[in-house]
This record gives sequence, structure tokens and C-alpha cells, in this order.
Amino acid sequence: MSNGISPIDYLIIVIYLVGTTIFGSWFVKRSGDMKGFTLGGNLIPGWALGLSVMATYFSSISFLANPGKSYASDWSPFVFSLTLPIAMLFASAWFIPLYRNRVRTTAYEYLEQRFALWARLYMSTAYILLQIGRFAVVLYLTALAIAALMNVDIKVLILILGALTVLYTLLGGFAAVVWTDVVQAVVLLSGALLCLFLLLFNMPGGWENFTSVAVRENKFSPGSMDFDLVIQGFWVVFIFGIVENLKNFSVDQNYIQRFLSASSEKEARKALWLGGLIYIPISALFFMIGTSLYVYYLNAPVTDLPAKADEVFPYFIVHELPVGLVGLVIAAVLAAGMSTLSSSLNSSATVYTIDFYKRVLKIEAGDHVQLNMIRLATGVIGTLATLASLLMINAKTALDVWWQMSAIFGGGMLGLFLSAVLMPNLQSRQALAATIAGLIFVAWATGSKLWFADAGWGFGLHTMMIGVIGTLLIVATAYVLQSLSRD
Repeated sequence: MSNGISPIDYLIIVIYLVGTTIFGSWFVKRSGDMKGFTLGGNLIPGWALGLSVMATYFSSISFLANPGKSYASDWSPFVFSLTLPIAMLFASAWFIPLYRNRVRTTAYEYLEQRFALWARLYMSTAYILLQIGRFAVVLYLTALAIAALMNVDIKVLILILGALTVLYTLLGGFAAVVWTDVVQAVVLLSGALLCLFLLLFNMPGGWENFTSVAVRENKFSPGSMDFDLVIQGFWVVFIFGIVENLKNFSVDQNYIQRFLSASSEKEARKALWLGGLIYIPISALFFMIGTSLYVYYLNAPVTDLPAKADEVFPYFIVHELPVGLVGLVIAAVLAAGMSTLSSSLNSSATVYTIDFYKRVLKIEAGDHVQLNMIRLATGVIGTLATLASLLMINAKTALDVWWQMSAIFGGGMLGLFLSAVLMPNLQSRQALAATIAGLIFVAWATGSKLWFADAGWGFGLHTMMIGVIGTLLIVATAYVLQSLSRD
């Protein structure tokens, strides 16, 4: 076992970073026009898109946080993954056919068709802001974990990872994103399986002791089954998971772009089901790692074990894995982070170019002009997000900032989309009023949680329910306004 990172491990990490950048940049020949840059020329097979869907769902946050959650408590967050098939059924039956028949590149073209330009621009703005925030947070937390593991300056690491991701995304376009996702998915899975194998193989008392301790300590529990929406029990995670996954498959350009890039509707459905169904056991794998870490260190205690649950898995990686495997697993952490970063970057640049530049600023722009703009947008958005990531170094609540942004900017997206789909007679002004009502509620609920929770009159349910209720409020308000207009 190693007690740190050896030169061999550093070499593996450097080879992985350089290799990923070169591999992604190789797809520059497929990104010579807008269709190639944004949709990979519709030449990417469904199985590759499926692995990319899975990699998009996963991030370095999940790589480190999911084991930390099951180490500290139980498997209640895994319930989120179990809601995926429900959302996939809706996406397969309605969302994929809708987008493939009604839009060319971005999800938000449909909202303009249903209502007006305001709906398209609102959704596009909210999405770009969300992706800049997502890029910044994921880059920061990835660099934070790697900097601790490798004992390097976090600022330098943020700049290097940000620059490399921008470089291969800018050169290779969407094809680079997908195919590097495929490679990163393999690295991610290999690293996780190796860790779990070594944990269980070296478990004091063997498998029998592991299962008996885990069951006795209730580590496999899916959370409280009481229908209590104040605590993060089974039902809160279940309801949140359904709404969040519906949002992912209905209005998140990361996924819509993959569905549109498939060569056929059948291949798009293959990508959806393959990616979603693979993600479920992979997320279980990481929760199993956390439970195994709990039993392992309970039976083989060490004096310098970190107090924070999220830091236990990195501690195991550096102190328990053999030379060579440390580098592979750190490469897996990088894989999880870079796949998320490249997806956010390509999709947000696509949305800006199609929904703002081509639609509003320069309607007559040809393919070559659009291609130059999307490359420029990739560089600018990537640079802004990297700088935003640097600003988070001194922040103690990076994840809290992300959830607040997600609730405020993303709170109205699913509600507006569902209103458009479910209410064919809903008018533009009614949809706008319903969306404003939902956003006002989300802003109040989020603010009250932050500043007035102790006063006793803030939003009383769990934070995960803010987006859920905001979505339902928009749909309900739209329905009432549509009904009143008929009377």
C-alpha cells in the first residue's frame, strides 16, 4: 500500500490529461460546420451517446460526495437514481419525439413556437447562467479534491483544468464531448470498481462481517418512510428525483442535444435508456464504496482518519491503494469532472449562438459566421466560468451557492415546459404570468431559507421541495388562467 502519490502516479495523471486533450482535439475535422460542431454531424452511435448521457449525469462531486453520504448516513440519496426510469418513460414517449420533430438544435426553439420569443430567451438565459454556475462549482470542487490529493496549488489546478477543457471542447465540438465522455466513463468505472474490490478483498472479517455490520448499523436504509416533507427522507428524495429528472430530460440542453444528435429516433431512445439504466448501478457502486469505507475503518481504525465524511474516500485513495492505482483513481475523479465541464461548455455555447446570436443579433448569419461565433462563445463562457471558479476558493458554501442558483434560475424551466406541452390552448401572456408567479415563489422560498429560517416564518419544507412546488405552482397557475379565459 502507498502512503502518498508516487512519481508513477503523477505520470499516469499527466498522461491522462494530455491524452484526453489530444483525443478530444482530434475531432476538429468533424466540427467544420455548425451541424458538426453542435450535433456531431448526426454520426454518433446510440451506445456512445448513452455512455455520454451517463457521464453527463455523473460528476466529480458525485464521485466523492456519494461515498461520503453513505459513509456518514445511509443510502437515502440513492432513491434519486431509482426515479430515473419514471422520467425516462415520459422522455421516451413524449420528449424525444417532440424535440426531434419540432426543433433543429436547441430545446428552447419549441418554447418560442408555443408562446413567443420571450419564452425562448428566458429559458436560454436561465440555462446559460445555470451552466456557468455548474461549470464553476464542478471545476472548483474537482480542483479542491485533486489539490488535496496531490498537494498542489488549487489556483494553478483550476486554470490548467479549465484551459484544457476549453481547448478540446473548442476544437472538437460536440463529437469531442461525446467521445471523450466515452473514454472518461470507462476510466470512471474502472477506478471505482478497483476501489470497491480492494475494500472488500481487504475487509477485516470478510464479506460476512461487512454485511452483518452494515445491516446492524442500518447503512443500507433508503431513509425514513414516513411521509414527512421536512426531512430528507425517502419521499422527499423520491419526489425531488422525479421532478429533477423530468427537468433534465425535458429542458436541459445537455441531454436534448444528445437526443437531437442521434441518427434516428430509435438511436435517441437507445441513448436515453442505456445511459439512464447504466447510471443506476454505477451510483449504487459509489454508495457501496461509502458503506464499505464505514465498515472497513470501523474494524481497522487509523489515528489520522479525516473527520469529514467527504474526505474519507480521498484518504483511502492516497493511503491505501497500491502505486499506480492511485494515479488511475485520481484520473477517474478528473474524468468525472471534465465530462461535466465539457458538456456544460458546449451546450451553453450552442444555446447562446442559436438562441441569441442567430435568432436576435444577426439573423442573416451564415454557417461560417455562426461557427466562428460558437467557438468564440465557447472560449468566452469557459473563461468566465473558470474565473468564477477562482472566486469560489475562499467561499465556504460553494454547493449552497449552486443550489440557490439552480432553484432561482431553473425553478421556472420545467413548469413552463410542462404548461406548454399539457395545455395546448394556453396563451403566451398566461404562460408569462404563471412563470413570474413561480419565480417569485422560488425567490421567496430560497431567501426565507437563507435569512429567515430561525424566525419561524420561512419556507417550512425541505429545501429540495422548493423547485418541486415552484414547478407545480407554475403549472397550476397556468391551468387556472387558461380556465378563466374560457369563462
